[in-house]
Amino acid sequence: MSVVTELAGGMRVRLERFGNDIQFYAPGLKRWQSSEWTPGRANRFLPVSVTGTACALQCDHCKTKVLEGMVTLGDGRDLFATAQRLKAQGTDGILVSGGSQRHGGVPLKPHFDAMYRIREELGMRVVVHSGVVSPELARGLADAGVDGVMLDIIGSEQTIREVYHLDLTPADFDRSLEVLAKRGLRIIPHIVLGLHYGQFLGEWEALEMIARHPVSTLILVVLTPLVGTPMEHIPPPPVEEVTDFFAVARGRMAGTRINLGCGRPMGAAKVALDRAAIDQGLNGIAYPADGMVAYARERGLEPAFHEYCCSLTWAEL
Repeated sequence: MSVVTELAGGMRVRLERFGNDIQFYAPGLKRWQSSEWTPGRANRFLPVSVTGTACALQCDHCKTKVLEGMVTLGDGRDLFATAQRLKAQGTDGILVSGGSQRHGGVPLKPHFDAMYRIREELGMRVVVHSGVVSPELARGLADAGVDGVMLDIIGSEQTIREVYHLDLTPADFDRSLEVLAKRGLRIIPHIVLGLHYGQFLGEWEALEMIARHPVSTLILVVLTPLVGTPMEHIPPPPVEEVTDFFAVARGRMAGTRINLGCGRPMGAAKVALDRAAIDQGLNGIAYPADGMVAYARERGLEPAFHEYCCSLTWAEL
């Protein structure tokens, strides 16, 4: 069913809560430019994988394809040394990520000390992609002083089992949010719309789960069928269904920044999704489609441009 009654609703909420600024982001996750914006320093914010391209889960929507474009630690597996090298080349912040272990978490514990030193000695921003979070992991990330914690939130046990190949339930993701909140960490949850083979299954439950916690920013991404994965030929969810979700999310989390993240289909679908994100009052867009800067201005918004991850909504690098 469609829950969108008027396009102006989401825009009205965002104007009342956040004013007329809209943020556009272009982190160094990939080479990118548009007719309206060419980032000046593509390496300002980079992703680093602590596992290389290895991942125990082999999720059906990814199959490690996302890891292939990340910086790796090399033979020494020294995160601090890698950050030093990147800093010398002009990088101001990193996303520490990697493949998951069988319990659903990224192996970040060996790198707590390095994360602390990267922030304290190099003055770099450090955001992590954690996967499922234990109390021990949350404590270590808090002690390391990381700037924020990103994690996918899944509201369907069927999707957790069939797509992520995990023997977990949505309650495990809810507990992850809870333990992060208890440690006072900035929480940056992601919802992958259409994650269950292009169908909505658990997204609404994930939204309700997230809304119960003090999150910093909600990132919405849309299933993008990747070559070499079991979902290679799966159609992404219909634009209309995604637009409905944008509208409900904006109303449900009126005081929280919501961004359209990096992952979404290309071509005409990307243009339609980006326009919907603007119309429904989302706060920002990563890698905007051509014409979106002008469209935002037509809607009375004032664009700002950032060469870092759309999760760092509080930061100025």
